[in-house]
Amino acid sequence: MDEYKELIRSMMGDYRYTHSVNVSEEAVALAKLYGADVNDVYTAGILHDITKELPAKEQLQIIADGGIILDSVQKNAHKLWHSISGSVYVRDKLGIKNPDIINAIRYHTTGRQGMSLLEKIVFIADFTAAERSYNGVEIMREKSRQSLEDAMLFACKFTIGDLSSRELAIHRDQLDCFNELVLNKGKESAV
Repeated sequence: MDEYKELIRSMMGDYRYTHSVNVSEEAVALAKLYGADVNDVYTAGILHDITKELPAKEQLQIIADGGIILDSVQKNAHKLWHSISGSVYVRDKLGIKNPDIINAIRYHTTGRQGMSLLEKIVFIADFTAAERSYNGVEIMREKSRQSLEDAMLFACKFTIGDLSSRELAIHRDQLDCFNELVLNKGKESAV
């Protein structure tokens, strides 16, 4: 694990490094609460932003080299690139073969339908890391200790509301995640 800390330290500035350490620590706390593998959540948490500070051109090259074709929303949402390029980087450059870790990194920004426990934990830990201070973070932290799904629903509503208020596209993975959470709560679907 120290090897991963040293690696990310060399790839990012102070804020992003501190954030990554905080996400890994929060992910471990949630793993202990919900019964997930502590080593796997730590690994995914510490590496989740590994390519975030790489130049856009380099991120796109990693994505292309990984055989991934971006859809129209992804092409225009540069903030999504690091999660995709990060998942390819850890798979191809670091040799991580655990699909759960790879998916936790890939979907930590949008979420998706059918998330594993590990994916949910990293998704939530990214929202609730110690340095986070957005309006509503304390509610999010409280929800994360009571129900991952309630915390995820809160996070999805937060993100979808923010993106829609700024007239930015919302990726279908985020919408699928939101819809699954709502449907699993037993709410009636409105068309």
